[in-house]
Amino acid sequence: MRFNMQQNLKPSHIATLTILLTSLSYILLTPTAFAQDEKGTGITQNIDQSAKNNQAPLPLKDLQLFTLIFDQIRRSYVEPVSDQKLLENAIKGMLQELDPHSSYLDNSHFSSLQESTQGQFSGVGIEIGTENGYVKVITPIDDTPAQKAGIKAGDLIIKLDGKSIRGFSISQAAKLMRGPKGTSITFTIVRQGRDNPFDVKVVRDQIKTSSVRSRIIEDKFGYIRISQFQTDTGSEFIQHIDKLKKQNTLLKGFVLDLRNNPGGVLQASVQVVNALINEGRIVSTKGRLANNDQLFNATTGDVSEGLPFVVLINGGSASAAEIVAGALQDHSRAIIMGTRSFGKGSVQTIFPVDKDKGIKLTTARYFTPSGRSIQAQGIEPDVVIKRATITELGESNRVKEADLAGHLSNGSKTEKTQDKPSNGSSTADNQLYEAINMLKGLAIFNSAKNNIKPK
Repeated sequence: MRFNMQQNLKPSHIATLTILLTSLSYILLTPTAFAQDEKGTGITQNIDQSAKNNQAPLPLKDLQLFTLIFDQIRRSYVEPVSDQKLLENAIKGMLQELDPHSSYLDNSHFSSLQESTQGQFSGVGIEIGTENGYVKVITPIDDTPAQKAGIKAGDLIIKLDGKSIRGFSISQAAKLMRGPKGTSITFTIVRQGRDNPFDVKVVRDQIKTSSVRSRIIEDKFGYIRISQFQTDTGSEFIQHIDKLKKQNTLLKGFVLDLRNNPGGVLQASVQVVNALINEGRIVSTKGRLANNDQLFNATTGDVSEGLPFVVLINGGSASAAEIVAGALQDHSRAIIMGTRSFGKGSVQTIFPVDKDKGIKLTTARYFTPSGRSIQAQGIEPDVVIKRATITELGESNRVKEADLAGHLSNGSKTEKTQDKPSNGSSTADNQLYEAINMLKGLAIFNSAKNNIKPK
């Protein structure tokens, strides 16, 4: 069927156009929005008045085409479809075609977004994106059903409960994955290195995510893991550093593990960096509107008191995690190790369009302190360490001098008879192992430097 663009609009078309323009105006002129990074609310901001004043005239010819198609669908589609449903689908399509991170948030997804930033929701515990029409796992969240079931970063999800999800948006796939605690869902996965797709059954649970975990490694080094950036992550990070310092007053450095961290609240990442540097730029954002241009600068105070940091990143480190890694790298405050990060250098803004609905729209790019945009580039580590499996060569089974009968004493009251086992620096994680070795080297270097006396 061909549409004559010169024909006059019928009354039904005019009514439909009125509905459309009302909906678009409501979205475009909503008075408040919440800036955020991939997920989570952040800075409350007013819509720039210049955006209203400088709007180009609406393309009436294109809108006429839209209303003609709209009317054809409502009259000819095989099953009746409400005007509300068609308009909602049109809005979803507009956003989905912009970029992988812009989307329409209906009441369930709007609520889920708010829940996830607070660290509590019901589901499987997985962060997803899209690739070549399929849903891709960015990362399973730590200690969730998805992680425990063996789902890994990089997996492609081709089916859910036997139903193909090719072409599904992130919102559509997430809606299927959510569900009451105790119910199950079967993922059909394609994984690199495996010849055929395979099924993984995951039982949904109430997801209560603690974004920060920590421990002491080898009695000298602190290990801090941030799995995602939630509203309280910045304050929790400071609390964990204080806790580790109290546990051992002789700490020589920290490992900050941001591997498979999908991002989160922008302000939380700013707080983490601010806790480790005394001055300078942390991150800046730049968009089309004046109120999308933001500068975040550090305030005085380093909670770690200058102890060295090694930051671990990989291909699953995205968004807010890249803000932290990029800022600490630019300020030479930490050594970045691992593999290149994901490369999400954009900021999304949540625009509420109703009490329980909204749109998530990409409104700005962010830049590291040196002015780098890492969009589609990622953060390149200072030291590239690819994930590998380490096998010990059985050093403990070799015969040493101390094992020989009648060996000479070294003259001290005590002799070392065996190597002290490491505490937490497992060879199962070669990247963490190398990070600890880096901190050991820095500790030796700093100790030697401090002992040099000028002549």
